[in-house]
Amino acid sequence: MVTKKGTSDLDFEALLAKYDYKFQKGDLVKGVVCGFDSQGVLVDIGAKTTAVIPVYEAVEKGENVEDKFEKGQEGEFLIIRDEDEDGKFLLSKKKVDFAYSWKELEKAKADDETILGTVVGIVKGGVLVDVSGVRGFIPTSQLRARETDIEVGAKLELKILTLDAQQNNFILSNKKVYEDSAEEARKNIFSQIEAGQIVKGEVVRITDFGAFVDLGGIDGLLPLSQLSWRWIDHPTDILKVGDKIDVEVIIVDHDKQRVSLSLKNLEPDPWIEAEKKVKEGDKVEGTVTRLKHFGAFVEVLPGVEALLPHNEVVDYQNESKSILQVGDKISTYIIKFNPADKRIALSVHEQTGVEVDNTEQARELSEESTDNSEEFSSEE
Repeated sequence: MVTKKGTSDLDFEALLAKYDYKFQKGDLVKGVVCGFDSQGVLVDIGAKTTAVIPVYEAVEKGENVEDKFEKGQEGEFLIIRDEDEDGKFLLSKKKVDFAYSWKELEKAKADDETILGTVVGIVKGGVLVDVSGVRGFIPTSQLRARETDIEVGAKLELKILTLDAQQNNFILSNKKVYEDSAEEARKNIFSQIEAGQIVKGEVVRITDFGAFVDLGGIDGLLPLSQLSWRWIDHPTDILKVGDKIDVEVIIVDHDKQRVSLSLKNLEPDPWIEAEKKVKEGDKVEGTVTRLKHFGAFVEVLPGVEALLPHNEVVDYQNESKSILQVGDKISTYIIKFNPADKRIALSVHEQTGVEVDNTEQARELSEESTDNSEEFSSEE
């Protein structure tokens, strides 16, 4: 039998066999990019008509499909909609890429590998990152630096903490990379480091009570009280993350593996110079640096603070008819000077032989000179 136009039954059956496909939604198929139109990317998958990858399933928002796909390019695609009345299938390339990326992430987690992620957002409680097209989250507790010190677009080395495809839960750690890689270096450093050494480091984190300095494998604490001989309100007054500094090691705790550092010890002790320049009974002019309930601290020489007790502050305010404020210049007399304990007591009156109760001053200075061990413990 011969059909119209001279086509035999055998030829017609062969033609039908060419399009005898059984594609359906959810199938992973191979295809070749054959063009572009207003809908997206045209792909030949061996069906009756060309399949289409919609733009939203081909590229990220703002990207151009022709920048990512080329004619003749082969690939794997996922059928996301069965053929319509015109015999056209809808495909996705992003879902295929996502599935492969997820497989790679599962392997990376199983092998405890370090992976690279790009910061795509700063949110409350942490940082959002993109890893091979998969969106993940780094909690604040798993960052070496504060969120405010990280910029969108920054590259971070990461390790996977949680990976759950069903819950789409992808949690990472930047801190763990450092902890794992630094463990061996930590052991080496603790076998060599000792109090009194001058070492180089990089500021990696700043808190209200001080700064953490990377010494090349361990983070040492530089307490607020050890930043400068002068009064410092906050570490950011003189430091920022990324600063390279020299510091002196003042305490090494091998049992707890902690190191305390000092920046001010690298500067001359101003109290030694003060002992040469002033004595009890001298009249000095200084600047008010702090006001406390028990009195005012006055910087009488660079880096040297003295205490003007509360009753003296009251006398000054009554006589001057003005309220003493931080930054004010004031003339006082030194009535007690103990350079060994780094304490000076002041009076607005020229008097000698007056006993001054320094109990509150001693307590205040003691509190401010601690290394904040509790905070250090919680941070570590």
